[in-house]
Order: sequence, then C-alpha cells, then structure tokens
Amino acid sequence: MIRSRNAINFAYIFYLRGRRENLPPHEIESLVRRWFAMSILRGRYSGSPETAFDFDIRQIDSQGLQVYAETVIENELPTTFWTGMLPQLMDTSSSTSPYFIAYQAAQARLGDRGFLSAGICVRDLLLNRGDKHHVLPRKHLQRAGASRSSYNQIANFVMAQSEINIAIGDNAPEVYFGELREQVNGGPKRYGGITDPEELKANLVMNCLPTSLLDGEPLDYDTFLVERRRLMADKIRQWVEVL
Repeated sequence: MIRSRNAINFAYIFYLRGRRENLPPHEIESLVRRWFAMSILRGRYSGSPETAFDFDIRQIDSQGLQVYAETVIENELPTTFWTGMLPQLMDTSSSTSPYFIAYQAAQARLGDRGFLSAGICVRDLLLNRGDKHHVLPRKHLQRAGASRSSYNQIANFVMAQSEINIAIGDNAPEVYFGELREQVNGGPKRYGGITDPEELKANLVMNCLPTSLLDGEPLDYDTFLVERRRLMADKIRQWVEVL
C-alpha cells in the first residue's frame, strides 16, 4: 500500500535521527508513523523532495526532532484540514490516491470489518485481495447517465467479500438496503451473515456509510458522496491520532 517512496525514505531518516538523539523507542515509532501519515496526506515530498528534505533536516538540526515534528504535524493537520480540506481532496476517482490508501490503512489499523461482514476484517480483505465494491453499483449509476469518473469516486468504494459484492450485483441501493432491513428482522440471508439491526448499523458506521441508507428512500448520489467523504476524512483523523 506504500505509494510514496520519498515519504518512506524520509520516515527512515526520521527513525535514524531519533536513534541518534536517544529518544525512547516508543516515541520514535509514534513520531515516524505520524510524520509519514502527515507526509502522504499533505504531499510533503511530492514536488521538490530534495528541497523539502534539506529544509526539514536543517530544522531538525536546529530545533531537535521531537519539537520540530510535533510543531509541523500540528500545523499541517489542524482541525480545518480534517473538516474542510481533506473531504475536498477526496473528490477523486483514483483508487491509488494517497487519501484512499490512508483510508484503507485507517480501517486496517482500527480493526474495522468489511462491508456487511460479520467477522472478516478489512485487514484480511486487503491481504487476500478482497473486492472494492461500489456502494451505488456501477451499472445502476451508468443507467442513470453517470460517467466513469463519477461512479468510480473513492467515496463510492467499500472493501467487501467477493460473495457479498456478487450478491449485490447491480441492484439499486434502495433495493438491497431494503432487503438488508428484512435480513436483520428475521428475513432470508442475502448479503453476508449479519442478522442483528444494531450490528448492521455498527457495520455501516465503521465503513463510513450514513445509516440513513437503511431508510429505504431513493438516494441522491452527489449528496451521498459529500457525506461519505466527510465520514472517511474523520476515520483517517482517528487513525492518525492512534499512531
């Protein structure tokens, strides 16, 4: 899942510098993790990496690793980044974007289960090539005239077991979420093994999906994308806070 070679290289520089300054190992680990996350989210080394490397190394020499790292991370990832900038940056159809990679890493680190999975975690799906499922199925959106860049928005993707993805097919969301309501209220099992209403809601929350999907009302796709980006950005924030 690591896409930015420059970011990982500087994270290793960070690690070596922490060792040289005799910082406790657990503090070095936390600093390296959070610096790496900040670097990929802000594209710190994507433009002129040599210049950025030189600047950061000079500042570390001047201020010390821990003081400089904490200051930069706080300035680069303020509250407004999570609530304003990051949701806007997530308006993309690139599944290799650093924001979607960070979101998947967040789900893996936080122990989230796959979409509609009773026991299989996102980490397992990533390791075993689980499916990227369109919450609003591709063919359903194509019939409505959506373009490729529209139906492949990262905010329309969840990690799911292949059998769940296949079972949903191209059903409209109000159809298969309606069947899910029946499933958790004693109806036939059509999608995964969740049979409890509260467990279903919890699964939607951990997959950053609004629980209003269970209301059975026709869904406005653009409104859904805006809300999901906001929820995904908050998931990434939770991840960075526990690194």
